[in-house]
Amino acid sequence: MLFEWAKQDSGYGKIMMRVEDFEEYRQINLALAGLIHKMDESSQMKKILNHVCSSGGKKIRPLILMLSTEVCGGDMNKSIDAALAIELIHSASLIHDDLLDGGILRRGMPSAHEKYGVAAALLCGDFLISKAITLISSYGHDAVYEFGSAGMYMAEGETIDIKSVNEEFRQKNYFDCINKKTASLFASSAAIGAYIAGCSKDEALRFHAFGENVGIAYQIVDDLLEFLEELEDKKSTQESVTLPQIFNRALGREEAVKRTIAEVYRYVGFAKDLLSTFRPCPAREKLLLITDYITVDLLPGKI
Repeated sequence: MLFEWAKQDSGYGKIMMRVEDFEEYRQINLALAGLIHKMDESSQMKKILNHVCSSGGKKIRPLILMLSTEVCGGDMNKSIDAALAIELIHSASLIHDDLLDGGILRRGMPSAHEKYGVAAALLCGDFLISKAITLISSYGHDAVYEFGSAGMYMAEGETIDIKSVNEEFRQKNYFDCINKKTASLFASSAAIGAYIAGCSKDEALRFHAFGENVGIAYQIVDDLLEFLEELEDKKSTQESVTLPQIFNRALGREEAVKRTIAEVYRYVGFAKDLLSTFRPCPAREKLLLITDYITVDLLPGKI
């Protein structure tokens, strides 16, 4: 997938660019590789981390953090450790999510517990969370509070998700679940980036809301693609109740897809409106393009 942006005399015109070409993307990958490289070669944990981190991923959450820092006029380099902390806690959540859901494949590769066993995978998740805490700890109260809050919300969201198949699960339950399970880390990533740059509370809250709306739209798209059986690189033995399934019960498949897509555009619109309140700059353009890249660009007919 290609992004387009470039500075011209009269604003920000367009050239072709991939997310992998972002300097922010390169920096977070270097930081991640450096962390693993420093570990003891004989460590079983290093082998598991290598497996987890080699499964790819676009590093969207840490990118949002670093770009939010830049939009607010901060130095990208000062946000790298925080971005790495976000990527580590996200990786831990994926390991634990696969354990809970009986995940077999993750990004086209065997899940950590499939390859190394349940105990090793669980301990790897614990290690990643602990390392993430050490990385975020130097950033001050607001950033650390955001980070801790996201971790708590993610765990709470998982408990809601687990219960979704065992009781009547309605639309309001679904949004409560994905807001906590998925959107909370997007929201905190954006807010932490703003705090690192020294933004005001109001600006950080706007970035938080931006990330929250992006995260909600992202999860709805992911659930829609799973509903349509268009996710080939992810496989689990257990299923959750999702928005398209809820719509499908009452409206039928075709209308369910239409209603789900409409919800995606609604939340993407909220996110873009919030981002438009910040100054125009290359970092803001990247955030706008990332928003489309992980949401509307993946909708049926655009893949």
